[in-house]
Amino acid sequence: MKYISTRNQEKEYDFREVFIKGLADDGGLFVPKFIPKLSEKELIKLSNLSYKDLAKEIIYIFCEGTISKEKLSTIVEKSYSTFSKKNVVEIASIGENKLLELFYGPTYSFKDIAMQFIGQLYDHYLKDINKKINIVVATSGDTGSAAIDAIKGKEKMNIFVLHPLDRVSLVQRKLMTTVKEKNVFNIAINGNFDDCQNLVKSLFGDHKFSNSINMSAVNSINWVRIVAQSVYYFFTYFKINKRINFSVPTGNFGDVYAGYISKKMGLPIGKLIVATNQNDILHRAISSGNYEAREVKETISPSMDIQVASNFERLIYDIEDQNSEKTKNIMISIKNNNKYEINEQSLQRIRENFSSESMNEDETIEIIKKAFANHKIILDPHTAVGFGVIEKLKIKNDCVIIATAHPCKFPEVIHKAIGKNVKLPNDSNDIMNEKENFSVIENDIDKVKSYIAASLAS
Repeated sequence: MKYISTRNQEKEYDFREVFIKGLADDGGLFVPKFIPKLSEKELIKLSNLSYKDLAKEIIYIFCEGTISKEKLSTIVEKSYSTFSKKNVVEIASIGENKLLELFYGPTYSFKDIAMQFIGQLYDHYLKDINKKINIVVATSGDTGSAAIDAIKGKEKMNIFVLHPLDRVSLVQRKLMTTVKEKNVFNIAINGNFDDCQNLVKSLFGDHKFSNSINMSAVNSINWVRIVAQSVYYFFTYFKINKRINFSVPTGNFGDVYAGYISKKMGLPIGKLIVATNQNDILHRAISSGNYEAREVKETISPSMDIQVASNFERLIYDIEDQNSEKTKNIMISIKNNNKYEINEQSLQRIRENFSSESMNEDETIEIIKKAFANHKIILDPHTAVGFGVIEKLKIKNDCVIIATAHPCKFPEVIHKAIGKNVKLPNDSNDIMNEKENFSVIENDIDKVKSYIAASLAS
């Protein structure tokens, strides 16, 4: 399979190049030249596979030619060997609907499902390279810890994680900053997640700097993240075995876009519901056509405190008839004006696959209370947003809510909502007492560059 940038269709890349680079040199995001559509017969063949075996089949569609199926099988097995559930994920009932629980990996977040795979994939592709890869990643809370766990201690990689100072939960921060491996560097940026993300994009845009340090990205802009996350949409549909809608707590549009790719591949699912907190740029875009970045609000669901959804570029490219020049101009306009008015035709195309709703703080707390009172289930605040929007949209059944994180990562919110303490699993209890190691840096590209350069020189 060949890949191109959303901003340039002329240059082609293979899967390995797309993975290692993360972001295209022109600032665009990598997408396949075409999305293969599976036949009904092919879907039936996949329907009875275990999660791991299904992952091998789905991922191989996108990486064939750069890795053998046997090697991919080994990588997938290693990737999910540390998960506490044999089938990686769990499907639970919550009233008339279902919860897809994705938090059984080492950092208790859905990010582990892609990150553990990515860590093993780096080991495979870098075995013959003599110099180190330096991964630079922005996080709104969960990506950082998942990426660190996947990369820590690896000989040929360093990882620099930028998180917004005082804007992630204490547990989220501890999972990042208590890691002792010498190839891990934590940076707290005096700003919000969008600032962190813009810094990473600026680093990639400075080709002289990024090339000099052999820089790579594992944010959801990395296509491999999308591919790995698409697997659980297939798995869930096969287990439930009927047309279903997915409600997806959404910040950077990566997880819900993985569902969209699954649907384009022929998976017969219904609507993808974009569930946002008060940072509702995506809800406003889908409901009114107004994609306009506003000031980021600090909320109890910090991983969604985002106003610039990077993966939305991939959807723009698709709805604009895969016109890279048009996509490039739209993205330039967004960068310059912080907004994009979606035309009616394009908006209709979006609404064929997506619907949306948002939740405020009081509504989210109330949903956590109701879920516990009515179903004896404790929801983290992000999952609560996903559950809450289906009530606001009056979707009665046949809906799967993506449960993105273990509630233990948000003890203060849970205690406020239901008066109960949710403890970390036994193997992570000690981190709360461990010394943290991170550097506070201003929202300044030159200062971030200097920090990275000095760290690599020492």
